[in-house]
Amino acid sequence: MKKYHLLFIILFPLTAMAQDDMALLTKADTTKEYVSATFKGTRIINFQSVETPGKHVLEFMIQHRFGQINSGINSLFGLDNGATIRFGLGYSFNDRLEAGIGRTSYEKLLDSYLKYRLLRQSTDGSMPVSVTLFGSAYCTTQQDPDVVANGFNKYAYFGDRLAFCVEPIIARKFSDDFSLQLNPTYIHYNLVEAITDKNNAFALGVAGRYKLTRRMAVTAEYGIRYMSYTASQNYHNTLGIGWEIETGGHVFQMFITNSTGIADPQFMTHTTNSWKNGGISLGFNISRAFNF
Repeated sequence: MKKYHLLFIILFPLTAMAQDDMALLTKADTTKEYVSATFKGTRIINFQSVETPGKHVLEFMIQHRFGQINSGINSLFGLDNGATIRFGLGYSFNDRLEAGIGRTSYEKLLDSYLKYRLLRQSTDGSMPVSVTLFGSAYCTTQQDPDVVANGFNKYAYFGDRLAFCVEPIIARKFSDDFSLQLNPTYIHYNLVEAITDKNNAFALGVAGRYKLTRRMAVTAEYGIRYMSYTASQNYHNTLGIGWEIETGGHVFQMFITNSTGIADPQFMTHTTNSWKNGGISLGFNISRAFNF
């Protein structure tokens, strides 16, 4: 049962804050003006952004990654094969608390998350940054590919399929055009690849957005891993560069990234591709908001 305690630790504080402080926060909203649209989407490229959908808004998101560009002309530089896709739904109860679920084809991963806007940057400067708390749980539904060959199933116990992530997301909108964000990230894996690997991993994400026109902007993000969780040399820091456009209820983001995985435990600490040898992929995110 100890393996499941972490899920309670992640999700309970977010839910408790939403219940205990909602009246105070709602009252504060009526007396103070806040900075809006620090980022246009709830995702930047791979990273979660500080944003949540509006009150009573259901967001449907499709995230797609093609194959690697260095696969060559026979696969049209990755467009023909190796695609990874995630479908996700996120619902905002009051424009501060969001709950969501998703399914990623890579490693057949199911995810659920809570996202809570703890602090919001104010226009008068009394609150210089926005802070959003993010907590998520992941479960792989894939079968052990080696179980037939060696008779050993590494997923013999359900708990071995689980991983968890916690992020306090900190962002500031410096001007109408430029925003910057930090994603300190803690990830826990119930099952690790090697006996010398650690179950806990830490990383720091840095992301930015620069607005070009009223509806278009360029984005970039970079994840810095702390190597103490594994001795493997097969992993690289995640890096993505993108372009986004807002069209009514849609936000369309196109980018290149060296990360195949879309979930935090995949791209933040287990990216196996490198920009140096062309191990990058074209990808896009499309989100659609529905008001209820």
